Amino acid sequence: MNRWTGSWLSGPSAALDPEGRRAAAEAENQRWRGERLGLPETGPGSVARPRRKLAALLVDLIMAALVAGLFTAPELPRNWSLLAWVLLTVVPVAVAGFTPGMALLGIRVARLGGAARVGLPRAAGRTVMIFFLIPAVVWDLDYRGLHDRALGTVVVNTR
Repeated sequence: MNRWTGSWLSGPSAALDPEGRRAAAEAENQRWRGERLGLPETGPGSVARPRRKLAALLVDLIMAALVAGLFTAPELPRNWSLLAWVLLTVVPVAVAGFTPGMALLGIRVARLGGAARVGLPRAAGRTVMIFFLIPAVVWDLDYRGLHDRALGTVVVNTR
């Protein structure tokens, strides 16, 4: 059978190369989110759930609007809240690994590979991709968005 037709009739994994098939089979055998990454099943260091990440983002957005509102009152903050959000996201993630909303909800950004800090380039890249939203809402089996996969990071629980 033709490769194109065979891959179409056999399902999406048939179109993968041997390395991709091995990775897909490995993902199906995963017992918990983050197991492939060497993370624990529960507790500190385990993969954070999307609901907590979304709640942290909402807290950060509200904080940014309030901070921008302090400087633009009595007018509405308009785009100044976006600048405040970028600053409240990039700087704390680069230095400490979490935003104020993440700290409140007990999650943080960690680099894969053992590096201690996320760093400014990765923090800025994550923020830009989160702004466009699509990379942040397309997840893999480990609840890692495209932005985290592209930059080698993962959001983990701290408590």
